[in-house]
Amino acid sequence: MSVIIRENKIEDNEILAEIIRTSFHDFNVKNTSGTVYADPTTDDLFSLFQTEKSALFVAEQDGEIAGCCGIFPTENLPADTTELAKFYLKKEARGQGIGKLLMEKCLAKAKEFGYKKVYLESIPEFGKAVSIYEKQGFQYLEKPLGNSGHCGCDLWMIKNLD
Repeated sequence: MSVIIRENKIEDNEILAEIIRTSFHDFNVKNTSGTVYADPTTDDLFSLFQTEKSALFVAEQDGEIAGCCGIFPTENLPADTTELAKFYLKKEARGQGIGKLLMEKCLAKAKEFGYKKVYLESIPEFGKAVSIYEKQGFQYLEKPLGNSGHCGCDLWMIKNLD
């Protein structure tokens, strides 16, 4: 298996939007309102991640896009905190360590940008991802931080980068 982690390109937009929305079907998520599924920026991630102090990484497995993960300075987060965002893998790519590679790249980039903490939002249906967050040292929060616009998420976690 050959995996390359690279920054996203404009030509990745369509396949990444498809991977993200397909993940909701794969995990039988019924209510997609208030999530990235219904977010209009999902169709143009390249433009979204041109924001200062943000990055979106794409995993290519044997030449095909397998998934993505990024960091984003979500509105109203503390200045030292970024959000881990758009972390999705194709079904065929799950369970092979590709997600860990993507997350580690994002955490390293967050440190490079000078962030001290990484925040994320999720939903219980994505339990496999949540277990990865736990293993990476993310701690649960009682309420959301910032203003992601994703009111459909009801799991919030944070990790100190120190």
